[in-house]
Amino acid sequence: MTSQATGRTLLITGATGAIGSALARHYAAPGTHLILHGRRLERLGSLGDECRAAGAVVTLGDADLTDDEALAHWLDGLPLPDMVIANAGQNTHAAKGQPMEDWDASRRLLDINLRSPMAMAHHLAPRMIERGSGHLVFLSSLAAWHGLPLTPSYSASKAGIKAYAEGLRGWLAPRGVDVSVIMPGYVSSAMCDAMPGPKPWKMTPDRAATRIARGIAARRARVSFPFPLNWGCWWLAVLPAGISQRLLKLAGYGRRR
Repeated sequence: MTSQATGRTLLITGATGAIGSALARHYAAPGTHLILHGRRLERLGSLGDECRAAGAVVTLGDADLTDDEALAHWLDGLPLPDMVIANAGQNTHAAKGQPMEDWDASRRLLDINLRSPMAMAHHLAPRMIERGSGHLVFLSSLAAWHGLPLTPSYSASKAGIKAYAEGLRGWLAPRGVDVSVIMPGYVSSAMCDAMPGPKPWKMTPDRAATRIARGIAARRARVSFPFPLNWGCWWLAVLPAGISQRLLKLAGYGRRR
């Protein structure tokens, strides 16, 4: 579902989520071609209409990002984006009284949070290198600084994409392609509300999108916010693990029985 493309082309996955839709609205403007991906088709269609009303050219997609063949086929049929925001993601946690997280849920989470954005980069980066420009943006989380006991699989996926983005930035920078990793704290959304534990300094999706877009425009390697929570999570990574675990337990992030 596409109109004639113009100007800059941006691809956003997870566009029907809180951050993704806020970013789509932020970038929607004349001269911009937005490629919006999401699995909730009714919501995706409504978002596309909003962005068109703001003057953007819009293409909608719902390919299975975890299917390598389907992903490659979808990407090959698109104009090469100037910027890709790999935002699609999900969360999981162990149900109360269970010894571990559900493995099938963890496997699906790792597929969408970690493997699919890596696959997108693997497919698109060579074309960006050939063109001599491009910007890959990966959505991580402040949970990447130190794994949270309540959401270990989610923390692992976000730590993994953070490390991948940081390594890829060093690899691609000499070839003209920028890479940024986004590490937000708590952003109001259904996914956030479903997460166990405290949610300090929670912000609105629009405010988060503004912070993210500002960091992207500055070509920053890492965009992490809000400051108080980012500073605290960074210290969890620096302190001895035993101290960090005690601090997390005192803050209300201990494992539920």
